[in-house]
Amino acid sequence: MIALPALPALLAALAVAATAAPAAPPRTFRVDYFHTGTASNETFSLDRLVLEPLPFPGRPDRPLDELGLGKYLFEVREQQGERLLYSRGFASIYGEWETTDEARGLARTFSESIRFPAPAVPVKVVLKKRGPDQLFREVWTLRVDPKDQFVDDAAPASPGPVIALQKSGPPERKFDLLLIGDGYTAAERGRFEADARRLMKALFATEPWRSRRADVNVWGLCPPTERSGVSRPSTGLHRRSRVGATYDAFGSERYLLSFENRTLRDVASFAPYDALGILVNAETYGGGGIFNLYTTVAARSAWADYVFVHELGHSVAALADEYFTSETAYLPATDRVEPWEANITNDPKAAKWADLVKPGTALPTPWPKEEFTTRAREIQDQRKAIRKRNGPEREMDALFRKQQQEETALLSPLNGPVGAFEGANYEAVGSFRPQADCVMFSRDPVPFCAVCRRTLDRVLDLYAGPGAP
Repeated sequence: MIALPALPALLAALAVAATAAPAAPPRTFRVDYFHTGTASNETFSLDRLVLEPLPFPGRPDRPLDELGLGKYLFEVREQQGERLLYSRGFASIYGEWETTDEARGLARTFSESIRFPAPAVPVKVVLKKRGPDQLFREVWTLRVDPKDQFVDDAAPASPGPVIALQKSGPPERKFDLLLIGDGYTAAERGRFEADARRLMKALFATEPWRSRRADVNVWGLCPPTERSGVSRPSTGLHRRSRVGATYDAFGSERYLLSFENRTLRDVASFAPYDALGILVNAETYGGGGIFNLYTTVAARSAWADYVFVHELGHSVAALADEYFTSETAYLPATDRVEPWEANITNDPKAAKWADLVKPGTALPTPWPKEEFTTRAREIQDQRKAIRKRNGPEREMDALFRKQQQEETALLSPLNGPVGAFEGANYEAVGSFRPQADCVMFSRDPVPFCAVCRRTLDRVLDLYAGPGAP
């Protein structure tokens, strides 16, 4: 006969076991809302409350975002006691659009979403926006009851099987990157997977992604479209899909965005993700990246590898564009407050990356700016001429390759020390970048600058890496 332990000892052992067992991660809760307004006013309204099918993928021991990035910030607080449960900084399509000329005289509405671990009790969701002084101020508050009868927990229509492109560990311990195909028919699913793996290879060949590869999961989804390709309104081409990618966002011919947030989020809910990448089945140069929203890239463009890495810099780490010679749809800023992005500054003498500048470095740091700018403007004129006569994409690619070779020869001798190089954030004067060249500055075969690498590392640490449970 086997002796059984005394009842008190048995109960104590079971209590210890229950305490030691990790709690199951909560489901993912999503608030879909409408963001409406103009350049001078904005309002928010609830669309729907959604309980997504999968557990929340975020790191449970780091629910609070203290990085200070993003034009907006949302907080999830207890209704009783105001204890902060979760927070994340982010940017939005509306936040970009409100700086365009169109927003001065036209009101528009954009669908947006925020996601957080499903709460067990009613909570207060607080949305904040940076003011002119760059401080966050509350702009909308929503009370959310997870037991509300209108919380939608129905699974959307399946976008197809999830592809585990790289599985490094449990989603709650890793940075989960979800790549979604758009414009691929069912017969082109294999093409999507090949494109995804090629872009992954380019990403993990670049620091700090190369060193952090073991901290990253990569998943793939490819909801089939009836017709190949995506919309390009400037050429009269229109397509509809659940992902909704389109060229010509804000009238910029190579800016790729999706304005179909509602259906995009339903597609994405079938895989764990901390960041989204939309791979577009197109050859025309294009892409985009918005912090904590998504990255887009024309996956079959000759420049797709570079664009993918560059745009992930925007969407993952809120890195600013460091170039200043390309035209944009955004109006110039009317004030000169210090930008919140980590890799640009208005004050070269007190640069936010001063700890990386070696003693004796000239600030501002000299570089052949006039020569660079003159040639870049000439290239811009040639680009416009090609587009105006609807020249073939290979002609544009050849022009970009020529520009790349010239800029590499000009900048490579300077690309070493961290300083303050004038010309960044679409402004030739009064805005400074950390190094002469960077993935965020040009298409040259160079790495991220030291400041961009550090910022990417800090964001990845929020989801994976040292101390992950």
